Amino acid sequence: MTWTAPETARSPQLVVGDERSMLQNRLDHHRATLLWKCRGLTAEQLVIRSVEPSSMTLLGLVRHMTEVERAWFRKRAAAQDVPYQHTTEQNQDGDFDDVDTADAAHDFALYRNEIDQCDAAVAPLALDYTFVHPRTGREISLRWIYLHMIEEYARHNGHADLLRERIDGVTGE
Repeated sequence: MTWTAPETARSPQLVVGDERSMLQNRLDHHRATLLWKCRGLTAEQLVIRSVEPSSMTLLGLVRHMTEVERAWFRKRAAAQDVPYQHTTEQNQDGDFDDVDTADAAHDFALYRNEIDQCDAAVAPLALDYTFVHPRTGREISLRWIYLHMIEEYARHNGHADLLRERIDGVTGE
């Protein structure tokens, strides 16, 4: 049997709540939207590239967001010493470039696990918690990370809309 990306439920949008709950809700909605854009596609469809010379694919977006989640929440905010899943110093674009030999089911599981790990890593931290970015030396708050991640997902979910439409004509909300 051919593996296909599973159905994904998206949580309803909170319109009233405390700041942390609302930020988490928006982030969770965007996380689920990326998976929702992939639902029902085979591993082969998930690696169909957008247009030359771009290496962007739906699976590449899932792999990329695994790395972005890990970088911001676990490596930077929570100061966990964990390696990246798909990229290396020698291959900075492995998340997008190495999808032809990737295992989509495995990469989807890694992504879902990474989200759980990221949420757990920052759960004890206040939104006002800050750290110094190792490369830029700038002080950054956890609040900023939430806002940045929502922005990052919004941009990539737009890409996912176009990729999905190219693959099978399905358009999103």
